[in-house]
Amino acid sequence: MAKRLTNRKILITGGGAGIGRECVNQCIDEGATVAVLDQDINDLEGAIEKNGLANCILPIKVEISNLEQVATGVEQAALKLKGLDGIVNSAGIDLFTSFDQMNWDDWNRILAVNLSGAMHVCYQAIPYLKSSSHSSIVNISSGAGLLPIPDRVAYCASKAGLVMATKALALDLGNRSIRVNAVCPGAVDTDLFRRHLSDQDQVRNIAARYAMNRLGTVSEIAAAVIFLLSDEASLITGTALAVDGGRTFH
Repeated sequence: MAKRLTNRKILITGGGAGIGRECVNQCIDEGATVAVLDQDINDLEGAIEKNGLANCILPIKVEISNLEQVATGVEQAALKLKGLDGIVNSAGIDLFTSFDQMNWDDWNRILAVNLSGAMHVCYQAIPYLKSSSHSSIVNISSGAGLLPIPDRVAYCASKAGLVMATKALALDLGNRSIRVNAVCPGAVDTDLFRRHLSDQDQVRNIAARYAMNRLGTVSEIAAAVIFLLSDEASLITGTALAVDGGRTFH
């Protein structure tokens, strides 16, 4: 079977762990070269050296809420890769707290990373994407951006904002043949997810919220991202694709 991203140059934020890391792996498997923007690239650098992937992955240390670092990181990625064909905005943070107990700095931080950070990456990348004949942006939102969940007001607001920003950007960039879509995962079984839970009963209770009665995997979320990056999705733009096992029914 032909590889779907052969010779594509993809920039992935938050590619050091979790969903972003799996997106890196699957992009490489599909023939792409990848630049990774993340605040923690130590583990990724070790994997690159161990597996001989220096020609496939370019790690760049960036704090995604820092406008200057993002601008420099995107430019560095585009110059090293000799262009950009795709963007995956996977960097994100969460906050578990009731709204009235929330520190307002936390609200600003959540929106700065999850919404403003992603949009600034898009803003900086568009000049390079305009030169590609396969341009695609995929923003990792959340099922919480389609249907709210308790004690996550800031997170839900940031992810819902990212869904609408995705749709608005798709409208603005459609005449330049730049597709823009969002993937909205439900609960995904990652180390970060497990750290918030105290026992297996909590995991089962969360899984029971979904029609398929299970958590998603990072490989399932990344597979949706690869599809949207590829020419298989050439007529798809402005879509918020729920990959959640049946909760939002969006």
